[in-house]
This record gives sequence, C-alpha cells and structure tokens, in this order.
Amino acid sequence: MRFRSERFDPERHNVAGFTCGETSLDTWLREQAAPATARRTARTWVWVGDGNTVVGYYALAAHKVVREDVPAKIGRGSPSEIPAVLLARLAVSESLRGHGLGPILVADALARIVDATQTVAARLVVVDALHERVARFYETLGFSRIPDSLLLVQKVADIEAALRAH
Repeated sequence: MRFRSERFDPERHNVAGFTCGETSLDTWLREQAAPATARRTARTWVWVGDGNTVVGYYALAAHKVVREDVPAKIGRGSPSEIPAVLLARLAVSESLRGHGLGPILVADALARIVDATQTVAARLVVVDALHERVARFYETLGFSRIPDSLLLVQKVADIEAALRAH
C-alpha cells in the first residue's frame, strides 16, 4: 500500500465514499474541510492512493494553551499562553483498519508540523481526543494527558528529536 500525502483540494480529491467509522469525522471532511480552508481556520491534508480517492486525512490549526493547564514538565519555561498547533482531526478509512496506518498518518502530520514550526513558532502539539480510546492511542505515541480531560499535548522539540531518530 502506497499513499500520497497532499493538501486537500475539493475539486480534485474524492471524499464522497470516505468512511472511518466515526460519523463526525466523515461529515467534517465532506462538509467542513473546504470551508475551513477558505476561512483559514484549518488546513486539511489527505492521503490518496490510486486515483484521487481519499483514504485518510488530518487537519491542522493554530492553537494555544494556558501554561497552568499542562503538566509542569511540559509547561516549564513557557509564557502564560503557549503557542501550539492543534491536530484537529485525523482519520483512516475503515477499509484500511488493522494495517497499522494510524501511527503513520500521525507521523505524517507531526513531520508537517515540525517543518511548519521552522517558519511559525509553536512549542506544543495539542490533540482533543473524541473519546477515551482515542486518548489512549495518542498516549502510546508519546502525548501527555492534561488531567481530567481528553486533551493531550507533546512538545514540538520532543517530536522533532523522535523524527530525527527514525
């Protein structure tokens, strides 16, 4: 299986049949990804295989977190409001479930974030998990949970070091 990661173009990419098992994520891709791009509130990147059928996607947006809300080891030395990138949406097609592609799609998003932070500074990557199972998935990838929430964070510097090591 070989996929291309491309910036979402609603004129070119076929999302009509995309289904990941989470209706809100399917609907967002079909109905909100293009308007979010036009309004500059999120950028969506898609994985496409043969042709232009979308088999996975993620959306990124500017964000910030309050230093007191994050674990001390992550917030230490930061301003009171920490610049961040929100990994706002991420989904892989149900047809590809079980192939271990979720972490690879996350790595694609994180590499793009690290590259972007060479131009626009951000200290953290934030994920707002839809539910507990998703939060546990991100914890296995090195994200730290903000207590009593489904928000998770990871330092861009730690992500960059991990990507370099691989």
